[in-house]
Amino acid sequence: MLTGKQIAVLGGDARQLEIIRKLTELDAKVALVGFEQLDHAFTGASKERLDEVDFSQVDAIILPVPGTNLEGEIDTIFSNEKIVLTKEIVEQTPEHCTIFSGITNKYLDELVKQTDRKLIQLFERDDVAIYNSIPTVEGTIMMAIQHTDFTIHGSNIVVLGLGRVGMSVARTFHHLGGKLKVGARKSEHLARISEMGLNPFHLDDLKQQISDCDILINTIPAHVVTAQVISKMPSHTLIIDLASKPGGTDFRYAEKRGVKALLAPGLPGIVAPKTAGQILANVLSQLLQDETDGKESSQ
Repeated sequence: MLTGKQIAVLGGDARQLEIIRKLTELDAKVALVGFEQLDHAFTGASKERLDEVDFSQVDAIILPVPGTNLEGEIDTIFSNEKIVLTKEIVEQTPEHCTIFSGITNKYLDELVKQTDRKLIQLFERDDVAIYNSIPTVEGTIMMAIQHTDFTIHGSNIVVLGLGRVGMSVARTFHHLGGKLKVGARKSEHLARISEMGLNPFHLDDLKQQISDCDILINTIPAHVVTAQVISKMPSHTLIIDLASKPGGTDFRYAEKRGVKALLAPGLPGIVAPKTAGQILANVLSQLLQDETDGKESSQ
Protein backbone atom coordinates (compact mmCIF):
# COMPACT_ATOMS: atom_id res chain seq x y z
CA MET A 1 0.00 0.00 0.00
CA LEU A 2 1.00 3.61 -0.58
CA THR A 3 -1.01 5.10 2.27
CA GLY A 4 0.32 8.54 3.09
CA LYS A 5 2.27 8.94 -0.14
CA GLN A 6 1.59 12.26 -1.84
CA ILE A 7 2.05 12.13 -5.59
CA ALA A 8 1.70 14.78 -8.29
CA VAL A 9 0.74 13.54 -11.76
CA LEU A 10 1.49 16.21 -14.34
CA GLY A 11 -0.26 15.99 -17.70
CA GLY A 12 -0.11 13.11 -20.12
CA ASP A 13 -2.35 10.96 -22.27
CA ALA A 14 -4.72 8.02 -21.73
CA ARG A 15 -1.91 5.90 -20.28
CA GLN A 16 -1.79 8.19 -17.25
CA LEU A 17 -5.37 7.24 -16.35
CA GLU A 18 -4.31 3.69 -15.56
CA ILE A 19 -1.45 5.03 -13.43
CA ILE A 20 -3.85 7.29 -11.51
CA ARG A 21 -6.30 4.42 -11.02
CA LYS A 22 -3.58 2.14 -9.64
CA LEU A 23 -2.16 4.79 -7.28
CA THR A 24 -5.55 5.65 -5.83
CA GLU A 25 -6.36 1.95 -5.36
CA LEU A 26 -3.16 1.72 -3.30
CA ASP A 27 -4.40 4.60 -1.13
CA ALA A 28 -1.93 7.27 -2.29
CA LYS A 29 -3.04 10.89 -2.24
CA VAL A 30 -2.80 12.12 -5.83
CA ALA A 31 -2.81 15.67 -7.19
CA LEU A 32 -3.76 15.83 -10.88
CA VAL A 33 -2.42 18.77 -12.86
CA GLY A 34 -3.60 19.23 -16.43
CA PHE A 35 -6.70 17.06 -16.18
CA GLU A 36 -9.50 19.62 -15.79
CA GLN A 37 -11.19 18.43 -19.00
CA LEU A 38 -11.22 14.82 -17.82
CA ASP A 39 -14.82 13.76 -17.07
CA HIS A 40 -13.84 10.78 -14.94
CA ALA A 41 -13.22 11.32 -11.24
CA PHE A 42 -10.93 9.15 -9.09
CA THR A 43 -11.54 8.73 -5.37
CA GLY A 44 -8.41 9.94 -3.63
CA ALA A 45 -7.32 12.17 -6.50
CA SER A 46 -7.97 15.90 -6.82
CA LYS A 47 -7.70 18.09 -9.91
CA GLU A 48 -5.52 21.09 -9.19
CA ARG A 49 -3.75 23.89 -10.99
CA LEU A 50 0.03 23.82 -10.94
CA ASP A 51 0.24 26.77 -8.55
CA GLU A 52 -2.22 25.11 -6.15
CA VAL A 53 -0.06 22.04 -5.46
CA ASP A 54 1.93 22.04 -2.23
CA PHE A 55 5.12 20.57 -3.67
CA SER A 56 6.81 20.67 -0.25
CA GLN A 57 4.71 17.61 0.63
CA VAL A 58 5.09 15.72 -2.66
CA ASP A 59 6.95 12.39 -2.50
CA ALA A 60 6.94 11.74 -6.25
CA ILE A 61 6.28 13.62 -9.49
CA ILE A 62 5.00 11.54 -12.39
CA LEU A 63 5.49 12.96 -15.87
CA PRO A 64 4.03 11.65 -19.13
CA VAL A 65 6.00 9.16 -21.19
CA PRO A 66 7.75 11.90 -23.27
CA GLY A 67 8.66 13.80 -20.07
CA THR A 68 9.04 17.45 -21.04
CA ASN A 69 10.13 19.27 -24.15
CA LEU A 70 13.39 21.22 -24.22
CA GLU A 71 11.64 24.22 -22.61
CA GLY A 72 10.21 22.15 -19.77
CA GLU A 73 6.65 22.10 -21.14
CA ILE A 74 4.53 19.01 -20.52
CA ASP A 75 2.05 17.60 -23.03
CA THR A 76 -1.51 16.91 -21.94
CA ILE A 77 -4.60 15.95 -23.91
CA PHE A 78 -6.97 16.72 -21.03
CA SER A 79 -6.14 20.43 -20.64
CA ASN A 80 -5.47 23.64 -22.51
CA GLU A 81 -3.39 24.87 -19.59
CA LYS A 82 0.32 25.37 -20.23
CA ILE A 83 2.26 23.23 -17.75
CA VAL A 84 5.97 23.83 -17.26
CA LEU A 85 8.15 21.89 -14.82
CA THR A 86 10.63 24.47 -13.52
CA LYS A 87 13.65 24.37 -11.27
CA GLU A 88 11.71 26.47 -8.73
CA ILE A 89 8.97 23.84 -8.52
CA VAL A 90 11.35 20.91 -8.08
CA GLU A 91 13.35 22.79 -5.44
CA GLN A 92 10.20 23.02 -3.32
CA THR A 93 9.95 19.23 -3.07
CA PRO A 94 11.47 17.18 -0.23
CA GLU A 95 14.98 15.86 -0.90
CA HIS A 96 13.65 12.30 -1.24
CA CYS A 97 11.19 13.27 -3.99
CA THR A 98 11.59 11.10 -7.09
CA ILE A 99 10.68 12.19 -10.61
CA PHE A 100 9.35 9.47 -12.93
CA SER A 101 9.31 9.85 -16.71
CA GLY A 102 9.19 7.51 -19.69
CA ILE A 103 12.26 9.07 -21.27
CA THR A 104 14.50 12.03 -20.61
CA ASN A 105 16.16 14.85 -22.51
CA LYS A 106 18.75 17.56 -21.98
CA TYR A 107 16.31 19.80 -20.07
CA LEU A 108 15.22 17.10 -17.62
CA ASP A 109 18.75 15.84 -17.08
CA GLU A 110 19.93 19.35 -16.24
CA LEU A 111 16.93 19.97 -14.00
CA VAL A 112 17.53 16.94 -11.78
CA LYS A 113 21.24 17.67 -11.72
CA GLN A 114 20.68 21.24 -10.52
CA THR A 115 18.10 20.21 -7.89
CA ASP A 116 19.81 16.97 -6.82
CA ARG A 117 16.66 14.91 -7.32
CA LYS A 118 16.39 11.32 -8.52
CA LEU A 119 15.02 10.70 -12.02
CA ILE A 120 13.78 7.26 -13.06
CA GLN A 121 13.26 6.61 -16.78
CA LEU A 122 10.66 3.86 -17.00
CA PHE A 123 11.38 3.09 -20.65
CA GLU A 124 15.02 2.32 -19.81
CA ARG A 125 13.89 -0.62 -17.70
CA ASP A 126 13.99 -4.10 -19.23
CA ASP A 127 10.67 -5.13 -17.72
CA VAL A 128 8.79 -2.15 -19.20
CA ALA A 129 10.44 -2.59 -22.61
CA ILE A 130 9.66 -6.31 -22.73
CA TYR A 131 6.03 -5.84 -21.69
CA ASN A 132 5.68 -2.96 -24.16
CA SER A 133 6.98 -5.12 -26.98
CA ILE A 134 3.64 -6.99 -26.96
CA PRO A 135 1.39 -4.06 -28.00
CA THR A 136 4.23 -2.84 -30.25
CA VAL A 137 4.16 -6.13 -32.17
CA GLU A 138 0.36 -6.05 -32.44
CA GLY A 139 0.51 -2.51 -33.78
CA THR A 140 3.18 -3.53 -36.28
CA ILE A 141 1.00 -6.39 -37.52
CA MET A 142 -1.90 -3.95 -37.89
CA MET A 143 0.23 -1.57 -39.96
CA ALA A 144 1.58 -4.38 -42.13
CA ILE A 145 -1.95 -5.55 -42.93
CA GLN A 146 -3.29 -2.03 -43.55
CA HIS A 147 -0.50 -0.94 -45.89
CA THR A 148 0.05 -4.02 -48.05
CA ASP A 149 -2.05 -5.95 -50.56
CA PHE A 150 -0.48 -9.30 -49.74
CA THR A 151 -0.49 -11.61 -46.73
CA ILE A 152 2.21 -11.70 -44.08
CA HIS A 153 2.21 -15.47 -44.55
CA GLY A 154 4.72 -16.27 -47.28
CA SER A 155 6.15 -12.76 -47.43
CA ASN A 156 9.85 -12.03 -47.30
CA ILE A 157 10.36 -10.02 -44.13
CA VAL A 158 13.54 -8.38 -42.92
CA VAL A 159 13.83 -7.31 -39.26
CA LEU A 160 16.73 -5.09 -38.22
CA GLY A 161 17.92 -5.41 -34.62
CA LEU A 162 17.44 -8.13 -32.02
CA GLY A 163 16.81 -6.01 -28.97
CA ARG A 164 13.76 -6.40 -26.78
CA VAL A 165 11.37 -5.22 -29.51
CA GLY A 166 13.22 -6.79 -32.42
CA MET A 167 13.15 -10.25 -30.86
CA SER A 168 9.38 -10.09 -30.24
CA VAL A 169 8.72 -8.75 -33.75
CA ALA A 170 10.86 -11.41 -35.43
CA ARG A 171 9.36 -14.27 -33.42
CA THR A 172 5.75 -13.18 -34.03
CA PHE A 173 6.07 -12.53 -37.78
CA HIS A 174 7.81 -15.91 -38.08
CA HIS A 175 4.85 -17.59 -36.35
CA LEU A 176 2.49 -15.81 -38.78
CA GLY A 177 4.23 -17.58 -41.64
CA GLY A 178 6.61 -14.87 -42.78
CA LYS A 179 9.98 -15.82 -44.24
CA LEU A 180 12.28 -14.03 -41.82
CA LYS A 181 15.76 -12.65 -42.17
CA VAL A 182 17.09 -10.76 -39.16
CA GLY A 183 20.03 -8.37 -39.27
CA ALA A 184 22.27 -7.62 -36.29
CA ARG A 185 25.88 -6.71 -35.49
CA LYS A 186 26.67 -8.58 -32.28
CA SER A 187 27.85 -12.17 -32.69
CA GLU A 188 25.65 -13.30 -29.78
CA HIS A 189 22.59 -11.79 -31.50
CA LEU A 190 23.44 -13.57 -34.75
CA ALA A 191 23.74 -16.82 -32.79
CA ARG A 192 20.37 -16.22 -31.09
CA ILE A 193 18.70 -15.52 -34.44
CA SER A 194 19.98 -18.83 -35.73
CA GLU A 195 18.84 -20.60 -32.56
CA MET A 196 15.33 -19.15 -33.10
CA GLY A 197 15.19 -20.90 -36.48
CA LEU A 198 15.50 -17.66 -38.43
CA ASN A 199 18.03 -16.54 -41.02
CA PRO A 200 20.70 -14.23 -39.55
CA PHE A 201 22.86 -11.75 -41.44
CA HIS A 202 25.34 -9.07 -40.43
CA LEU A 203 24.12 -5.50 -40.88
CA ASP A 204 27.14 -4.78 -43.05
CA ASP A 205 25.50 -7.07 -45.63
CA LEU A 206 22.11 -5.34 -45.54
CA LYS A 207 22.26 -4.07 -49.13
CA GLN A 208 22.75 -7.65 -50.35
CA GLN A 209 19.87 -9.01 -48.24
CA ILE A 210 16.91 -6.85 -49.30
CA SER A 211 16.60 -7.44 -53.04
CA ASP A 212 13.47 -9.58 -52.50
CA CYS A 213 12.17 -7.87 -49.33
CA ASP A 214 8.40 -7.35 -49.03
CA ILE A 215 8.35 -5.82 -45.54
CA LEU A 216 11.29 -4.28 -43.68
CA ILE A 217 10.88 -3.61 -39.95
CA ASN A 218 13.59 -1.50 -38.33
CA THR A 219 14.06 -1.36 -34.55
CA ILE A 220 17.54 0.21 -34.51
CA PRO A 221 17.71 3.89 -33.43
CA ALA A 222 20.48 4.71 -35.91
CA HIS A 223 20.61 5.64 -39.60
CA VAL A 224 20.70 2.12 -41.04
CA VAL A 225 18.03 2.18 -43.78
CA THR A 226 19.98 4.58 -45.98
CA ALA A 227 19.31 5.76 -49.53
CA GLN A 228 21.77 3.12 -50.77
CA VAL A 229 19.78 0.41 -48.97
CA ILE A 230 16.40 1.69 -50.19
CA SER A 231 17.70 1.83 -53.78
CA LYS A 232 18.21 -1.97 -53.66
CA MET A 233 14.63 -2.72 -52.50
CA PRO A 234 11.68 -3.66 -54.69
CA SER A 235 9.39 -0.63 -55.12
CA HIS A 236 6.53 -2.47 -53.37
CA THR A 237 8.53 -2.91 -50.12
CA LEU A 238 6.85 -1.54 -47.00
CA ILE A 239 9.20 -0.05 -44.40
CA ILE A 240 7.93 0.13 -40.81
CA ASP A 241 10.37 2.02 -38.59
CA LEU A 242 9.81 1.35 -34.88
CA ALA A 243 12.89 3.23 -33.67
CA SER A 244 12.47 6.38 -31.61
CA LYS A 245 12.32 9.65 -33.54
CA PRO A 246 13.72 10.48 -36.04
CA GLY A 247 13.94 6.76 -36.80
CA GLY A 248 16.62 4.94 -38.74
CA THR A 249 15.26 5.44 -42.28
CA ASP A 250 15.97 7.97 -45.03
CA PHE A 251 12.31 8.92 -45.38
CA ARG A 252 13.06 11.65 -47.93
CA TYR A 253 14.69 9.22 -50.34
CA ALA A 254 12.01 6.56 -49.73
CA GLU A 255 9.32 9.05 -50.77
CA LYS A 256 11.36 10.10 -53.81
CA ARG A 257 11.67 6.48 -54.90
CA GLY A 258 8.01 5.67 -54.20
CA VAL A 259 8.72 3.24 -51.36
CA LYS A 260 6.18 3.48 -48.57
CA ALA A 261 7.98 4.16 -45.28
CA LEU A 262 6.18 4.65 -41.97
CA LEU A 263 7.68 6.00 -38.76
CA ALA A 264 5.81 4.38 -35.89
CA PRO A 265 7.35 5.08 -32.46
CA GLY A 266 5.13 4.89 -29.40
CA LEU A 267 2.84 2.19 -30.78
CA PRO A 268 1.78 0.85 -27.33
CA GLY A 269 0.24 4.21 -26.42
CA ILE A 270 -1.52 4.40 -29.79
CA VAL A 271 -2.90 0.89 -30.30
CA ALA A 272 -3.39 -0.19 -26.68
CA PRO A 273 -3.26 2.78 -24.27
CA LYS A 274 -5.07 0.86 -21.54
CA THR A 275 -2.61 -2.03 -21.59
CA ALA A 276 0.35 0.33 -22.00
CA GLY A 277 -0.89 2.33 -19.03
CA GLN A 278 -1.32 -0.79 -16.90
CA ILE A 279 2.26 -1.85 -17.69
CA LEU A 280 3.57 1.51 -16.49
CA ALA A 281 1.21 1.58 -13.51
CA ASN A 282 2.29 -1.84 -12.24
CA VAL A 283 6.01 -1.07 -12.50
CA LEU A 284 5.60 2.43 -11.10
CA SER A 285 3.57 1.32 -8.09
CA GLN A 286 6.13 -1.39 -7.31
CA LEU A 287 8.97 1.14 -7.45
CA LEU A 288 7.08 3.47 -5.12
CA GLN A 289 6.32 0.59 -2.78
CA ASP A 290 9.99 -0.44 -2.76
CA GLU A 291 10.98 3.13 -1.88
CA THR A 292 8.44 3.17 0.96
CA ASP A 293 9.64 -0.17 2.29
CA GLY A 294 13.25 0.93 2.05
CA LYS A 295 12.59 4.13 3.95
CA GLU A 296 10.67 2.32 6.68
CA SER A 297 13.41 -0.32 7.15
CA SER A 298 16.08 2.36 7.51
CA GLN A 299 14.19 4.10 10.31
